[in-house]
Amino acid sequence: MELRDVRAAAEQAGADLFGVANIERFDELPLERHPRAIFPETRSVIVLGRRIPRGALRGVEEGTNFSNYLLYGLDWLDNRFTSLTTIQVAEFLEDSGWEAVPLPNLPPEVPPMGVAVRPKAPRPNVLLDHEDAAVRAGVGEIGYCDCLLTPRFGTRQRIQIILTDAEIEPTPLLTETLSPSAERCRTLCPLGAFVGEQMRTICGKTMTVAQVDYAQCRTCKNGALANRQHPAGRPDRVAATCLRGLLDLMEREGKVSDRFATPLRQRTAWVVKPDVDLYKL
Repeated sequence: MELRDVRAAAEQAGADLFGVANIERFDELPLERHPRAIFPETRSVIVLGRRIPRGALRGVEEGTNFSNYLLYGLDWLDNRFTSLTTIQVAEFLEDSGWEAVPLPNLPPEVPPMGVAVRPKAPRPNVLLDHEDAAVRAGVGEIGYCDCLLTPRFGTRQRIQIILTDAEIEPTPLLTETLSPSAERCRTLCPLGAFVGEQMRTICGKTMTVAQVDYAQCRTCKNGALANRQHPAGRPDRVAATCLRGLLDLMEREGKVSDRFATPLRQRTAWVVKPDVDLYKL
């Protein structure tokens, strides 16, 4: 199937981000994390994304409105708008005679919740790491703060994927480095949740990624949110102090192609420690 036709269908469905990985780019993964565990005939993995409007972060950055991000940056954006984009592209593929498996971005940390139905098969539910898939599709990289970064939006996106038996030309892997230096990122977390560093390699792309103490993140009152799907999942940190600070750094360093008239961070970032009752401030 022609890459340009799938890309055009994705753009028509509202996708701001698009990439394709051939199934061979997943060869290094174990079966319980492999697309073929879900759809054995998978030949291509399509990654789709929609932007989080920067304005959806404004109320959190100022500490005065959190519900706007919850709706337009998280709930509605993921469960409604991005899901509509994904299902429309899946319908386009199936109208063309190819099977398409749309997959929401569920936390891969969720443990198996069933028994294997045949020998050597993984237990259900197999959940794919969408950020890992995005790197394999050339959509972005894993930044120092252990989050997906893209050249256009930095930290501001929601992504979903489609598995298909259509053979589609893969998009190139991202070769540029998006994340600011480790030295600039280490102090972004006010709770000290960056407890070390590791080198992470995906499809030959090596990235310096912090070892994050997610138990600390789960106590964060600076914009982080508990995972909506399962307590084992990582907290949502897009609106947290750390990732808002990272986005501001990326914009100031010219690492994000979306440009704005004013900086994201125009005032000193507010910080609440875990032992402080936010509602008494």
